[in-house]
Amino acid sequence: MRPRLTILCLILLGLPLARTGALADEQVLNGIAAVVNADVITYSQVQDVVGTREGTLAEQFTGQELADKVRDLRMAAVQLLIDNQLILQEFEKNKYTIPDYVVDQQVQERIKAQFGGDRQAFIRTLQAQGMTMDRFRKMVHDDIVVQAMRQKSVEDPTIISPVKIQEYYEKNIKDYTTPEKIHLRMIVIKKTSDTAKQLAEELRQKAMGGADFDKLAQMYSEDPATQENGGDWGWIDQTVLNESLTKIAFSLKTGEVSQVVELAGSYYLLYVQEKQDEVVKGLSQVHDDIENKLMEGQRQQDQQRWLQGLRKKAYIWIDGVTNTDGANQGRTAAEAPLPPN
Repeated sequence: MRPRLTILCLILLGLPLARTGALADEQVLNGIAAVVNADVITYSQVQDVVGTREGTLAEQFTGQELADKVRDLRMAAVQLLIDNQLILQEFEKNKYTIPDYVVDQQVQERIKAQFGGDRQAFIRTLQAQGMTMDRFRKMVHDDIVVQAMRQKSVEDPTIISPVKIQEYYEKNIKDYTTPEKIHLRMIVIKKTSDTAKQLAEELRQKAMGGADFDKLAQMYSEDPATQENGGDWGWIDQTVLNESLTKIAFSLKTGEVSQVVELAGSYYLLYVQEKQDEVVKGLSQVHDDIENKLMEGQRQQDQQRWLQGLRKKAYIWIDGVTNTDGANQGRTAAEAPLPPN
């Protein structure tokens, strides 16, 4: 009886990973991007992993920057496929098995998630992609194997010391701090006449005398973005306004109106309607969150060490870069030539 690998909530719904055990005719048609021991990774499989993300990059970048981004994306895909193949080979080496019912269940979950449970729509999609059910099941099987083996590599409980939690908290205290905020209203008078400053001063006196600041803003402010709502900027922190206005605004008390501020061709009146003081969460409030983050980081490090061990023992050829004994283990897919477009 071959041992079975326990599967516990391992599969994320979504598109399956590209299968790296390609057929011989695919290798010829697509070209070889990498070889992992006796298994081949083709360029089309790299493209399967990349998907539509190259198109998204083309909408955001141009020229050399685009070329660099595309290169990084493709090489990351090559490295992912190499690691997945190493994991699959390790699974076979240890003679593990995945029960058929686990694969069946995952296939049904994907049909439900992606096709609303419509099996006929699912079959039509497979046929349109030139894929058989057996091949799809193999891809799902390999997804399960890869994720199960990754989890198995770090299955031992990770304990984070209180000292490390305290150090992380102190180093990242800003992440647990809600900054001081003010509910700000503002009147803007453009410097288009000699009487502009006089008007601003008069408005300040009216506000100081008890006139509603929001009504004054509605009548007189020349800021089209806030005039109709009474000069209301809502709740802001110290990253919203420029340095000069920020310094003045956050020095005001609740209900206080600023002096007339001359800046960039306009006169400003600032009014703080409400204030919220800075709040720092205590360590006891965020202890579990920090512990979980550190545990996840430790798991990722453990997993990378495990993968590095697999890479070191493997024969890996990446479009001209060969590693047979681990001597070149520092070289990654990012250093290999680009796959063809």
